[in-house]
Amino acid sequence: MADSFTCTKAIILVAGFGTRRLPITKAIEKCMLPIGDRPIVDYVVEDCLKAGVTDVYFVVGEEFGQLKQYYGRHQLLEEYLRDRNKTAELAEVLALAEKARFHYVIQDQHQPYGTATPVALCEHLIGDDELVLVVGGDDFIYHPDGSSEMARLLTAMKQANVTTGMLTAQVPIAEVGRYGTMQTHTDDQGNLIFEKIIEHATPETAPSNLINVSKYVFDHDALDCAKKVLELPPAKNGEYQITEAVNLYSQTKPVLVLPASGEYLDGGTTLGWLAANNRVVSGK
Repeated sequence: MADSFTCTKAIILVAGFGTRRLPITKAIEKCMLPIGDRPIVDYVVEDCLKAGVTDVYFVVGEEFGQLKQYYGRHQLLEEYLRDRNKTAELAEVLALAEKARFHYVIQDQHQPYGTATPVALCEHLIGDDELVLVVGGDDFIYHPDGSSEMARLLTAMKQANVTTGMLTAQVPIAEVGRYGTMQTHTDDQGNLIFEKIIEHATPETAPSNLINVSKYVFDHDALDCAKKVLELPPAKNGEYQITEAVNLYSQTKPVLVLPASGEYLDGGTTLGWLAANNRVVSGK
């Protein structure tokens, strides 16, 4: 078991084609779709940084560029702002590149498609005794006060004395078929412990209204499970899924499940993106 629950690295999954948001995602990377004046992924990054992360590993597709431009330097823009005394805007632009150390890992078209692949690609970048945040890049947990849901998860894991955990969110029971639904049990200390995820359950067959929101903390054994998934047959949709890595891991070690205290906002669908903008920009 890891000696410390300090976590300084995050893997953010942003390599998909964004097929649910075509045709706009043919020109704009899905994680860069705006929520207010910021891209969706920046809300994910901020949550990770507030949890203590200093190194962010973006797993990207081959034809990415907007993400790197956003977190990189823009010399012409900086000169323009400086020449016109737009000091507040200049400071805001410069701060983006200084938020963390950003790394880019390419998931090319010849590698197995699915969410287990980007985690396996980063396995060698994480020390044997390190914990790492593993999060999707097109949805986030919103707190009006700016607090971090991933920090809450790390604290809960320390209290439960486990080294792998995941967030969950509640949805109306009629909507469970859109998500992976969580089956859990309660341990002697009152913690929710993962049993399995049921994909596309009906309101009648779903074990709960708790859904998987792709927000995890992994120890190195969980990373190894992601690599093992790539050696197994893919899921029915042809993808190699990170949820299968959690299923493998949970057969030998406990996975803490923590209900999110904030509001789950999903920018991966058109209606979800509109709702996220309305919530964040107008506060409604």
